[in-house]
This record gives sequence, C-alpha cells and structure tokens, in this order.
Amino acid sequence: MSEPSDPSTESGLDARTQRKVVRERYARIATEGSDAESSCCSSDSSCGSPDEESTSSDETARQLGYSDGDLESVDGNANLGLGCGNPQAIASLNSGESVLDLGSGAGFDCFLAAQEVGASGRVIGVDMTPEMVEKARANASQNDAEHVEFRLGEIEHLPVSDDSIDVIISNCVVNLSPNKPQVFDEAFRVLRPGGRLAISDVVLTAAVPDEVRADPDSVASCVAGASTIDRLESMLTETGFESVSISPKDDSDEFIRDWDDDYDVSEFLVSASITARKPAVDDT
Repeated sequence: MSEPSDPSTESGLDARTQRKVVRERYARIATEGSDAESSCCSSDSSCGSPDEESTSSDETARQLGYSDGDLESVDGNANLGLGCGNPQAIASLNSGESVLDLGSGAGFDCFLAAQEVGASGRVIGVDMTPEMVEKARANASQNDAEHVEFRLGEIEHLPVSDDSIDVIISNCVVNLSPNKPQVFDEAFRVLRPGGRLAISDVVLTAAVPDEVRADPDSVASCVAGASTIDRLESMLTETGFESVSISPKDDSDEFIRDWDDDYDVSEFLVSASITARKPAVDDT
C-alpha cells in the first residue's frame, strides 16, 4: 500500500479534507435522515447506514448486535441505523459510572448507556457535527434523559476535563479520524486511572485498493480510514493503555460485504471489538 498524502492519516486525503467530508456527510444524515445515505460504504453511503429499499434502521441495529429490548427502550429517532457493532455489549457499565461516547451522533448509544449507569451516573456525547448535536439534544428531551448531555467538539480535542470519565465508548467513529494517535491521547487524558475503553470499529485485514483509499466518499463511510490491528495496538500501547484487546467479529462480513456496490469490502475490512484500560496508578 502506498503512503497516504498526509502522514497522520490512514487515507489518501489530507486531514483538513477528511474532516470536511466526514462533517458534511453526517450533517446531511442528521437533517435528512439515514435514508439520505444508502449503505455503509458505497459512494452514496455512511457508516452502517441502511439500504432504504431493504433494511430499516431497526433491522440494521439488530445485525449489529442490539436487542429488541434496546430498540424499544429508546424513544424518538436516536437510532439512525449507523455503526458496525454494539459497544454496550463490551463496556460492562455499572451504576454510577461516568461514560463518554466519541462521535455520539443522534444519541442512541448514550441513551442506552444512561439506562445502565442510572440516575447516579452521567453520560456525555461528543460529536463534531452541529446538526447531530442538535438532533441528539432534542432526543434527550424526548427520552427524559436528564443525566445525558451532548457537546460539540472533535474527538481529537475533547471538550472534557482530565481524569473525569470511567468508560469511553464509540461506535465506528475512530476510523473516521485523520489523527487516531491524538484520539487515543485524548481518551487517555480524560479517563480516570483505572478507566476503560470499549469501542466497536472497523479494522483492516488487507490493503485497501488505491482508488478506494483516495475516494472522499469511501473515507467518510468508514472504509478508507481504517487501521490494521497491529497499528491500532501500537497506538494504544504507545499512548499508555494496558490490557489492549482487539477482537475481530467473524460474522461481520454478513453486513460489511454489502457496504459498497463495486467492491466486496469484507475482503479487506472487518468489524472488531477494541478494549483497553488506563493503568490504575498513572506513573507517567
């Protein structure tokens, strides 16, 4: 695979362009609905967005690992059918914990997390798209989620104080960042000692075709910006995380293969569960 145009990115785009195409795509989804995009990784797609002719947002969510109970417990249109997994399934949330969702979208994972941590806990969602933050805040009112708040910001520059979060979750968002090491540095900063990371995301299993890696739509739809497992492990350990585990989901090809009309994306991409922990005593 040839080197990307910007050394900090995995894709063939420079960081400024990558952020721009991602923000524009998710602004469109927020204002027009997930049917504005057809399938996760096609030229008219967004990560985990359902095919409007065949798959509803609820059906897509079930494919990603959410239960009927999850879907029924959240009111409004928080579930946009986006993502590549269910971070709740690996987060093991406890009552009273503080949770941060990186790239919170319309708030679906935040509202599920809020049910787990209870009124004594709190949940913060961060998203860089103003339209998504507005949508999530409206959904919060509809769900009476008083201990959930949504903040506008980039996951490389989190508007969250140091050592204030117990658990960080995210669903198919880190791959969209042009600077993943900085994302993990920020995650480490805001986690309390002993805090943990529980992320669903896509990882590379083979080289992405050059024409895909340099395509803005593919970058914004969770394909061209993904990293290999080895590279992600290196980023996390170099940041200071311990107990790093990246586990590919063997059955993710069932939905990933349909993300692009021209390529079988499952030939070079797989969904994975990514977990890590900040040391209980920070010796850095």
